[in-house]
This record gives sequence, structure tokens and C-alpha cells, in this order.
Amino acid sequence: MNQSSFIKINPADSVVVCLRQLNKGETINVDNKEVCVLQDTPAGHKILINDTNKGDNIIKYGYPIGHAMEDLKAGTWVNENNLKTNLSGTLSYEYKPVDEKLNIEKVQRTFKGYVRKNGEVGIRNEVWIVPTVGCVNGIAERLAELLTKETNLEGIDAVHAWHHNYGCSQLSEDHENTRKVLRDMVLHPNAGAVLVLSLGCENNQPDQFEKLLGDYDKDRIKFLITQNVKGDEVEEGMKILRSLYEIAKKDERTECPLSELRVGLKCGGSDGFSGITANPLVGELSDFIVAQGGTSILTEVPEMFGAETILMNRCETPELFEQTVKLVNDFKEYFLSHGEPVGENPSPGNKAGGISTLEDKALGCTQKCGRAPVSGVLGYGDRLKTKGLNLLSAPGNDLVASTALASAGCQIVLFTTGRGTPFGTLIPTMKISTNTNLYNNKPNWIDFNAGELIEGTDMPALLQKFVDKIIAVANGEKTCNEKNGYREISIFKNGVTL
Repeated sequence: MNQSSFIKINPADSVVVCLRQLNKGETINVDNKEVCVLQDTPAGHKILINDTNKGDNIIKYGYPIGHAMEDLKAGTWVNENNLKTNLSGTLSYEYKPVDEKLNIEKVQRTFKGYVRKNGEVGIRNEVWIVPTVGCVNGIAERLAELLTKETNLEGIDAVHAWHHNYGCSQLSEDHENTRKVLRDMVLHPNAGAVLVLSLGCENNQPDQFEKLLGDYDKDRIKFLITQNVKGDEVEEGMKILRSLYEIAKKDERTECPLSELRVGLKCGGSDGFSGITANPLVGELSDFIVAQGGTSILTEVPEMFGAETILMNRCETPELFEQTVKLVNDFKEYFLSHGEPVGENPSPGNKAGGISTLEDKALGCTQKCGRAPVSGVLGYGDRLKTKGLNLLSAPGNDLVASTALASAGCQIVLFTTGRGTPFGTLIPTMKISTNTNLYNNKPNWIDFNAGELIEGTDMPALLQKFVDKIIAVANGEKTCNEKNGYREISIFKNGVTL
């Protein structure tokens, strides 16, 4: 059997991953040892290469991904039916710093972005309508539709109303999370102008929300309280939007260094190839951006469980280590406070694609942030302060996490997927497929194919192609979600609704 039929990711691994379906009775040669396949095993799934006793750890990526639920023979298809997570509750951790030198060359590449008054750089020039409360969603949508029709988007990239359900009937942390995310959106550099649309009687009072913005650009950010309008609030909103549009349409792209690029790292609909193709590719891109002085942000804290020590030991300081410990254990406490186990994350689609436990998923997921040191740790709704690799508190849910990445200040989300997904958030959401079949079957969803890595293309060549694609999108090339008009937001909620 040709080794191109499977891959052993790490020399210490006790499993190999099928690159195509391997059928019962086929023989594979692993480390000069013949292994007979005992069951038909789909592509992306794992085959055990050594006899393993019940309770023994099974190793993938060089780390345990769980333990055997029964005695298993070499050649067994390893999946959620015979492999169980080792995860339980919160843990104590010891800081064992790892300082890995990346040795990545700095290059003279640039992108064409919009430099804002505060020095931040956007990769889109859009007019946004941000409701302070969900009660005015309909008005916001109508205003966006009217301005789009009236201007035909001449001189700008888009007009969008960011509808949501919140801004009222929330308490304490949920209320503050909503306010912070909405603030971050209003201040986002991808928006050339923003209308903050209020009802007037909501908990998220417009005058208090305005204070949260700090020293903002009053020429480009305007407020409208609809209850204070005598007569037609839509026409009053259009007057404001017309003035904002006249300012935004004059903005021009200028050459910006890659140090101004900020990318969010996300995966969803992952499969057994995620940790072999797309996530390592995005990790190489993350390291490249960081080496140029730019920024990447990794989130999905529950999908760090089982791989968290890798990230903790890459923290630049003991203080960042402690913040990362808190990041992880706080999310575990969140699970436990709702009576939920911390290790039951993989979805039905993940399992069908070859991911059997949360450790299996996490060890692939965290590869998206490469090998750079952790330079910053952000709470949910925090705005980016430190360049380099940052960790962000947010759940694994695709839309919630992607919104949080945009809220932190990313201009683009790099979203790897093995199963496929069409969605997008408030910033360009680039889909990177883990396999070529998905790329070919869903060209209207997928922007880039990392499946080439198991078809003969080497990492340096594909990385160069990927960098070119990222710069093209930063320069204005639309991602599939933008072309389709699939754009929305979702704000994290934990507490009661009044």
C-alpha cells in the first residue's frame, strides 16, 4: 500500500489519518510494520497502528486525544465509539516557557487600505447603521436599503445595518458585553461612516453609550434617537446618512505596511483534515503576519481545551500565562456552572469528518496560530492593544466568535472548514477548505483551497499563494460571503432576559 493513502502526523502518534477511504482487509506499511485495516475507514478518520489496552492514551499530533474505551487491535478504526476524552474540570498549570525562534524574513509587501483619523487602517470603506437596541432593527434595515438604492454604492464598498436582539432587557455582564461589542463596531476602521440609531427608552441609553466611545470622530459618527423625531424618522435618518455618505465616498486607498494588518483566526465545520492542511496553513500565515509586525487573534476558548498548555507555555511573560490560565478556567467554570461537561464539544459534522474528542479537535484547532509567542490576552469585547499573536475570550460558536474577532479590531477573518459554511460576519470572512472536494463542490462558499497540501503542493509554495490572496482581499477583492451578501452579527449571552 502506498503511503499516500494515509499520513502519520507526528512520529510519536499511535494512529494514522486516512487520505482516502481504506477498506477492510487492505494492508498499510507504517514505520516498516504491516498493519491490516480491520474496518472500512473513511477519509479523514484514524486507524490505530499498535495494539492498545483499555484505558491507555491514544496519541495524535504527538499528544493524547483521549483514552481507549476497550482493548483495541492495530488496524482498528478509532472514533467516538471507542475513544473517550480525558477532559474533566478546571486544572492548575505550571508555566514552562517555550521561546521558539521563527526566523521568518521581513518582506516589503504592502496592501491598500483606508487610513482613519486615529491612525487605524480599514480594508473596506462602508457606511454602517448600528442600532443601540433591537427595537429599531426594521428602521435600520430600511435606511440601509434606501441609501444603497439612492447612491448605487458609488465611491463606497457597502451599506449595512447590523441588526441584533439586545440593548434592553439585559443585566450586568450581558448588558456590558452588548455595549462593548456595539462600541467596537461603531469604532471599526472598516466603516468610513456610522449612524448610531436609537429608540430612546432602552437600557442602552444613547448618551451613556456615546460616552463609551471616548474621543471619536464626530464628523463620521452621528446619532439619531427616533423617539425624539417629530414625524418621519426614516427621512431624518436619510438626511444624516446622506451627509455621512458624502464624507465617506471621498476616502481613497493608500499603501499600508503589512504591520497594519490584523487577522482573526477561526474554524468551523472542521474535519479530520483540518489539523493537516487548512489550520497549519493559516498558522504559517499567522506567523508570517506577526513577523511583519502585524497581528493575529485566536479565539474559540472551549476549543483550546486539551491543547491549552501549548499556548500557555508560549506566553511571553508570567502575567500573560496567568491571564491565559484564567481565560481557560473561566470558560470551564462557565460550562460547569450550567451543569455541562467541558469535553463534549465535537459536533455531529466534526465526528462524521473524523474528529472524535475535544482534544482531537483542539490540537488541530490551535495550529491556526502557528508558533509565534503569545503577546496579548483579551477579554470578550476588548479592543486590540498589542500587536503580535493575541488570545481572545469567546465561545466556539462560529458567528459569536467571528463577531468577537471583528469587535476586537480584526479587518478580516480567516475561517478554515472541512464541511463548508456560507456565513460571514461584519468583516470579510474568508473560507479556506481543508480538502479539494469541498473547494470544487462549493465554489460559491470557499475562497481558498488548502487541500493542495496533500496533493503535491508544498507549504512554502501554497503559503505564498495564500499571502497573495490575503493581500488581494485587503485591497478590495470580495470574499464569497461578501459577494453573496451573507453578513450578520451575534453577541454572546449568558444571563437572564428581563
